[in-house]
Amino acid sequence: MVIQDNIQAHNETARGTHAFHFQHIGELLSRKGLDVQGIVEQIKAFQIAIPSWALGTGGTRFGRFPGGGEPRSLEEKIEDVGLLHQLSRSCNSISLHIPWDVPKDPAALKQHLQTQGLSIDSVNSNTFQDQPGQLHSYKFGSLAHTDAAVRRQAIEHNIQCIEHGRALEARVLTVWLADGANFPGQQHFRRAWQRCAEALADIYRAMPPDWTMLIEYKPYEPNFYSMVIPDWGTSYSLCQFLGQQAQALVDLGHHLPNTNIEQIVARLMHFGRLGGFHFNGSMYGDDDLTTGSIKPYQFFLIFNELVDAMSDPAVRNPPLAWMIDASHNSKDPLEDLLQSVQNILNTYAKALLVDRAALAAAQEQNDVLAAEELLRDVFATDTRALLAEAARQAGGALDPLGAYRSLGIREQLITQRGKNSVATGL
Repeated sequence: MVIQDNIQAHNETARGTHAFHFQHIGELLSRKGLDVQGIVEQIKAFQIAIPSWALGTGGTRFGRFPGGGEPRSLEEKIEDVGLLHQLSRSCNSISLHIPWDVPKDPAALKQHLQTQGLSIDSVNSNTFQDQPGQLHSYKFGSLAHTDAAVRRQAIEHNIQCIEHGRALEARVLTVWLADGANFPGQQHFRRAWQRCAEALADIYRAMPPDWTMLIEYKPYEPNFYSMVIPDWGTSYSLCQFLGQQAQALVDLGHHLPNTNIEQIVARLMHFGRLGGFHFNGSMYGDDDLTTGSIKPYQFFLIFNELVDAMSDPAVRNPPLAWMIDASHNSKDPLEDLLQSVQNILNTYAKALLVDRAALAAAQEQNDVLAAEELLRDVFATDTRALLAEAARQAGGALDPLGAYRSLGIREQLITQRGKNSVATGL
């Protein structure tokens, strides 16, 4: 839908203003001895996977208010991510949720992905809901269930996810479990962990040697007394039990309020066990709000730790899988995703500007003020022109959100798909 000529025409209207802002940030960074084009290249290389479930309007416990033009099939979901990638040039992959996104014709789907310039980033299993015709219920758990037959059903589902992923050349399986308890005494904590570990081991043995299993954690919801995998330590313990192909996954919304997520990230990177990152915004819990919309400074501190570890040759952590995991009910889903992509890239760009040697010196000298002010100064730097230049050089829009609106993309989608179209899997 969005062709290159339209993007270039939109860019032309903002060319002069962008040139002014980019020259300003370029001179500022050059005076600090930074390689401006090198930073732009790093921004261009940073790619964020889009989840298939975020392409339709989300809902609340009380209702859902779809906005029209939502993708009605996996093929249309791929087309929507293709639109986002044309505009931003920063989201070249899609993460699938099985069974909602089971590929009916993998060969045709791979061709469709290729035409959109996309790939499959990962496959996500679903054992937190019962599906039509399912033999056993997950009401009291899945991989940690007391009934071996239920565990076997959940294991087979995850293995099927791997097979679907292999058919589309994915290499990552993401596992999130709703298993837990609502009341004291309901579940034996140690035996639940052991059952979960042994079930994950069965899935782990079914993975190809070039695959990674990402193990997600969450302190509460849907169970409110205990979760089988409630924190990063439990995820880490399971990874240690399974082997090097298992890695912990950090979701920004999967923490209790005021948790020091930046320290968790640093610890997991130090142990070489951080495999993936799910971006979203959180005020209270797993709110799934736009990334960077609620706690932008903490988000910067998290990225500061990520970039610090990624630039340290002593850290032996595998390359990270970056993905947005959000679904909200009051915005156009594609606008929300573009906002998240821009906020992620902007925060990443800020973290690239941190003077690592100066920060390390301040830390070693216990100069608290100097260390804090160094980070605060970088956080206050307006890096949006760097993002715009990276997008321009890659063939994207200087202002992806502005281009989306001026080109009337949502209106075109409604014309094509209808006002009452509803995304699958929601």
